[in-house]
Amino acid sequence: MSTTRIAGLAAPKHILGKLCLAANAVAVLAICIMPVQAAEGANEAPVSDAVFQAMGGREGLKAIVDDFLNLVVADDRIKQQFADADMPHLAMRLNEQFCELSGGPCKYGGKDMKTIHADLHITNAQFNALAEDLQLAMERHHVPAREQNKLLAKLAPMQRSIVTK
Repeated sequence: MSTTRIAGLAAPKHILGKLCLAANAVAVLAICIMPVQAAEGANEAPVSDAVFQAMGGREGLKAIVDDFLNLVVADDRIKQQFADADMPHLAMRLNEQFCELSGGPCKYGGKDMKTIHADLHITNAQFNALAEDLQLAMERHHVPAREQNKLLAKLAPMQRSIVTK
């Protein structure tokens, strides 16, 4: 198996290629897609729960979020941003958000992304590192690439509200 080193990481080329492609896709989607805020009560097509099911439902999402946050706090590129975070609260909100965005039965009960991230001075590089960690967590839990991409496409527009530096 052929390996490559990128940013000090050694991994099989097909894995690094996927990570780079996903990070680039998140960045491109965030630039190209404007967040759509549906008016309350507007006629919308029902959201499929296929992504929610592919992630393993509530139990699978909990395991993915737990793994994701462990990756984040170990990631030298972004761990400092989370040094003072209330991790149990963050895990709860991420579970709600990912559940809702993936078509599950949950509702996100937190603040909007702009308000939460306003004073954190997050860069594009940090946003992309977080997306890479999320994708790695989903891969570890055998979420198919297509469903990973669907969730990432729902999260990507948030970049405009999160990146402030």
